[in-house]
Amino acid sequence: MKNVSKLSVLFFLFLTLNLFGQTSSEKLRNEENRLAKKIATTKKLLDKTKSITSASYNELLLIDKQIQYRQELVSNFDNQVRGAEIKVAEKTNEVVELQQKLIRLKAQYKKLLLYSYKHRNRFGKMMFVFSANSYNEAVKRGAYLKYIADIQKKQFLIIRQHEGLIKKEIVTIEEERLYKLKLLEEKKQEKFAIEKDKQKQEKVYSKLKQEEQQLVAQLRNDENKKAVLKDKINAAIKREIALAEEKQRKAEEKRRKAEEADRKKELARTQTAKENIKNAVSEPKSGGSNTKPIKETPKETPKITYTESKESMALSHSFEGNKGRLPWPVASGSISEGFGKNAHATLNNVYTNNNGIDISTSRNAQVRCVFEGEVTSVFSIPGAGKVVIIKHGNYRTVYSNLQEVFVSTGSKVSTKQGIGTLIVPQGSSLSIAHFEIHTVAGGSVKCLNPSLWVSR
Repeated sequence: MKNVSKLSVLFFLFLTLNLFGQTSSEKLRNEENRLAKKIATTKKLLDKTKSITSASYNELLLIDKQIQYRQELVSNFDNQVRGAEIKVAEKTNEVVELQQKLIRLKAQYKKLLLYSYKHRNRFGKMMFVFSANSYNEAVKRGAYLKYIADIQKKQFLIIRQHEGLIKKEIVTIEEERLYKLKLLEEKKQEKFAIEKDKQKQEKVYSKLKQEEQQLVAQLRNDENKKAVLKDKINAAIKREIALAEEKQRKAEEKRRKAEEADRKKELARTQTAKENIKNAVSEPKSGGSNTKPIKETPKETPKITYTESKESMALSHSFEGNKGRLPWPVASGSISEGFGKNAHATLNNVYTNNNGIDISTSRNAQVRCVFEGEVTSVFSIPGAGKVVIIKHGNYRTVYSNLQEVFVSTGSKVSTKQGIGTLIVPQGSSLSIAHFEIHTVAGGSVKCLNPSLWVSR
């Protein structure tokens, strides 16, 4: 009976280990699929640049991303291969252990069968029970015989179960071995692709290095545009808050004046009633009235503080609740420049600062809203296209580098609704979408990292 209990525990542990291994393996395969999609998207964009004769800085950034994704994929393959090797080793040990236990179980079962065969007299069991010295002993002997029969059945079932487990584990080992070989082959192909990408990267890099002066000038121009964009965004959001505060102040002032007028009317009615009562009780004395005018105590004008409406606050919570799950501002693309400080791809010791993310996408691609909200600003920046700011409660999303805009100030927009198309730079087969997320707290505007908010 103890052997049966131990085997049940061992079987449970096998199932638990298998479940854990599947969860880890599933995560790696999901990551593999995610990276494969990113590589396919970047490759598609790079293929479009082949028709352009001049090397593009954005093309270089795309190649960098492609190499990064491929290296991550190779690392993922390494982890999966190691996981497969560990799993094969574990399964092999499990099969050996199961086979040893199966041998012991069969030996025990053989002994039970031999014992049953030797004592196969049909009256043997009856005589064994009736030869007891007392009734209680006879009952116990009957229970013992039943217990022996149950053990025989259980031993037989456990043997069949272990034979099935061994076959299943052997199939799993073969599947893991074949999967490992497949991963190793894919790993070789990815390494070969990385080398090709590096050669292309070096070629584009060398060509861009020859145009270093133009790159420096372009970089300065881009940084100036970013500074102008930042100032305009902050000014637009602050102007929007100021207008909301003014609207709220006027509403509060109107309410206060209405209350003051009502109070004065009530005071006048009360005073008239008192005068009427006084005239009815006694005649007014000569020499003029001695009634003193009532002095009103001026009320202090309340200070107005801008607060979001309940609907706006609900939208803020909803936007925040979708962090990491927001759709991309374009249907497909690759992040060519991330949030914050970025090292320049060709200029040594040169860094750029990005208040959002830049996404390389196909020519003249459509830009879409990442979450429902209200358009609060639409303006243009010379040389940098049009800009749209959408309010989501205390959050703002900013879409710039637009050629054409489909919305206007005050428009209500829904998630994934198209709001405009991107500019196509001269001599390039790609467009760049610039996307920012801001939050407003205490009247100040703070930039957030969009990479943490959009889906991976």
